[in-house]
Amino acid sequence: MRLYSLLLGAALGSAMIASPALADRPRDQDRAFRATQEGRSMPLPRIERQVVPSMGGADYLGPELRGDTYRLKFVRDGRVIWVDVDAATGRVIGKAGN
Repeated sequence: MRLYSLLLGAALGSAMIASPALADRPRDQDRAFRATQEGRSMPLPRIERQVVPSMGGADYLGPELRGDTYRLKFVRDGRVIWVDVDAATGRVIGKAGN
């Protein structure tokens, strides 16, 4: 029983030490917010208003931020379609489907 308590304490202690390191990594939405505030990218809702209607009824699943590019994910007839959009201009720069 004492060994169990010791192992549990060690696990909790290491989790508490590791958690601040994980919190320091910037998330996509934080980077996107900063880029929008600094004028380096268009707001995501504006980009979505441009792109989603052009996808001919495909279901929109959400965005990813990859550097200076938004990657919007759609699905139609069981196929995933990725649309890459320049975050600064809102211009579609690529489209790929499986």
